Amino acid sequence: MLRTRLCELLGIDHPIVLGGMGDGTSPRLVAEVSAAGGLGILGATRQAPEELARDAETIRAATDKPFGLNLLLFMERPGQYAGLLAARPPVISTAWNRLEQDLAVYVDQAHAIGALAMHMVSTVADARAAARAGVDVIVAQGTEGGGHIGLMGTMPLVPMVVSAVAPIPVLAAGGVADGRGLAAALALGAEGVLLGTRFLATEESPIAKGFKNAIVESDGHDTLVTDIPDVARGQVWPGAYVRVRRNRFIEEWLGRDNELRRRRTEVTAQLREAAQAGDPDRGAVMIGQTAGLIERIEPAGELVRQISRDAETILRQRLPRLLA
Repeated sequence: MLRTRLCELLGIDHPIVLGGMGDGTSPRLVAEVSAAGGLGILGATRQAPEELARDAETIRAATDKPFGLNLLLFMERPGQYAGLLAARPPVISTAWNRLEQDLAVYVDQAHAIGALAMHMVSTVADARAAARAGVDVIVAQGTEGGGHIGLMGTMPLVPMVVSAVAPIPVLAAGGVADGRGLAAALALGAEGVLLGTRFLATEESPIAKGFKNAIVESDGHDTLVTDIPDVARGQVWPGAYVRVRRNRFIEEWLGRDNELRRRRTEVTAQLREAAQAGDPDRGAVMIGQTAGLIERIEPAGELVRQISRDAETILRQRLPRLLA
């Protein structure tokens, strides 16, 4: 069985983590990934403390395996982190903090309840800051990923972060969807991978079927990096852009930021309607370039096991032959 330091640290069987995507995760999906031996992480930024407590209990009722809760720090509301701590997840995952937010305070509070602290970064400087704050695991996210990303590709970013924060274990995120990607990440020095788009196209994913089908139909070349979805919602992410599928909604507003700001209320309502209807042409479909590697909607638990098996096969069979 393929095992890394991450497996030992988190108490999991496979070095595969579900990214804590806001609307893209659910207690069911998290439980399936964790039960299969990976680490499921629930996006917990939008829930009130009482909702989060119910979600955590739902996960615990479905599996006794470790799981995590993820908070986008720049969107934190008063009392929200305290509510997350009260749910007592084994892992607390954070991302996208503002410079004035002291990450060490969040890490110390996570450690105080016996949780491990995981933090996502998109630059080496942010990785070093996370290491100084005392995090236990660092996620290095490359620009190939879907949703909110930085501007450095996964291939150079991961080994740079690994070298900068050693011996803290690093997860590779962005551009990984199968066993080949996991094997490559391990070769770069990562201890595992964090997947987003691949888990969106699963039976347990809570997104609409139309969005799932759009991932399967995508060849990965139909994505672009923009800030249109954030402009439409009136959000300002700290240092992030968004990778989305290029569809009718994006085409309509490319180069029209000022008009989009003026009509933000109207367009935001349209985006909500598109998400509810599962309309992949009128919604903001936040997917990564790995959509081109996804051919079908599959059970999340089986994906975890298959990705690990495929990576192990590559490491055991293909790579050693290259040294003959």
